[in-house]
Amino acid sequence: MATQYVTCPRCSAQNSSLNTTCMTCGSALPIAPMPMQHMPQQPGAPIPGADKKILAGILGIVLGGLGIHKFVLGYNQEGVILIGVYLVAIVIAVVTCGIGTPLIFIPTIIGIIEGIMYLTKSDEEFVQTYIVNKKPWF
Repeated sequence: MATQYVTCPRCSAQNSSLNTTCMTCGSALPIAPMPMQHMPQQPGAPIPGADKKILAGILGIVLGGLGIHKFVLGYNQEGVILIGVYLVAIVIAVVTCGIGTPLIFIPTIIGIIEGIMYLTKSDEEFVQTYIVNKKPWF
């Protein structure tokens, strides 16, 4: 599915139809947008930001609990949260002599789910969701 774009009335920049403010000048985009225009792209040209999809997806599946995939996408705060939860779970598991070990699976499962989600999206959808719109969780 092709991404729809809308022209900013102030600076004429192309913005995703999902945005409410212009990514260039910050002005509000109209509620009833001007006729949407498709951003021209050469066939076979790579989509900027799509190169992070495979790396983030694999890291999410393999090292999901550590949140490394979040750092790859530029979500540093969310990456620190995942590492923090993982380390706290390890401390709880050690202090409780293994009873708290299942807590380690919480950040790990989050990473696995996100990794699978990254890999199952098209390049265009991935870039729109995680690079342009900055959706940090799921």
